Amino acid sequence: MSIDDFIDRLPKVELHVHLVGSASVPTVLELSRRHPGSGVPTGEEELRAFYTFRDFPHFAEVYRAVNDLVREPEDIAALVTGLARDLAPQNCRYVELQVTPYAHWVRKLPMRAVTEALDLAARRSLDEHGVEMAYIFDIPGEYGEEAARVTLDHALNEPPAALVGFGIGGIEQERAHYRDAYRDAFTAARAAGLHSVPHGGEMSGPETVWEVIEGYGAERIGHGINALDDPRLIAHLRERQLPLDVCPTSNVCTGQVKRIEDHPLPRMLEEGLFVTLNSDDPPMFATTLAAEYRLAAHVFGLGQAELAQLARNAVQASYLRQDRKRALLTEIDALG
Repeated sequence: MSIDDFIDRLPKVELHVHLVGSASVPTVLELSRRHPGSGVPTGEEELRAFYTFRDFPHFAEVYRAVNDLVREPEDIAALVTGLARDLAPQNCRYVELQVTPYAHWVRKLPMRAVTEALDLAARRSLDEHGVEMAYIFDIPGEYGEEAARVTLDHALNEPPAALVGFGIGGIEQERAHYRDAYRDAFTAARAAGLHSVPHGGEMSGPETVWEVIEGYGAERIGHGINALDDPRLIAHLRERQLPLDVCPTSNVCTGQVKRIEDHPLPRMLEEGLFVTLNSDDPPMFATTLAAEYRLAAHVFGLGQAELAQLARNAVQASYLRQDRKRALLTEIDALG
């Protein structure tokens, strides 16, 4: 069996993908034409050029522009089911989708309507595409106390049935201004039974990773690539086997890594860190979950056994029911 055939057959789990960032080019074009005046191009060639990012702040600017197209509950449901449709042919069985309630709150969408859209979309994703959908609510980190309050309120008072986690994304350098508000929000979310899955160490240094560990009680960390700058942190992550959701193409597209050949994924594996492989914002970065596995094989030289272990890691780091985890792990092992 060729390595590409093996990747196609490998059961996969996607742990780090964003609702708006998962919108395919046809979906974004439809929304931009439906909601004109947003600044998002309405032609395919122009939209693809729009997705060429100079740096992370530019990416965040483009992301916000696309997010502004999501104005109705039906738009939210369409994005979720569209992601399931895109992932099903990649043999992806389960997704933990990052949703930013604050972005819908500022558009005056009622919490209940957003939750109903997410619930409906989760049912449709499973029924129509065989993809099980779970949700993580994340705070956009540059928006401060109000964003923390709105996100927590939605998570505690109007949660979708498939809500499993609480996170934070956005521009990491802004978080220090609101440290106590973010720590308090994570404390409350964890007390309510939600898992702590913040971003950290994507665009800032090891200090952000330490903060999400010590201040947010992180159980899994988005990205974490800059943890490698701190030997003590490397040892801590290795000892605890704290999962890091790594998104190689994303890191290149947002300017965190200069070239894909320079990505620290191989070193992270050499250091014995617990790594999962993910796509982040796949259409915006012209990638897919399967493409990230192909990249790991063809750029970093990972073989079938190593790719299978990455797939196992994702299952083990997920918040799937234990029986579903066992079934998926058995499938992965059977590919041998």
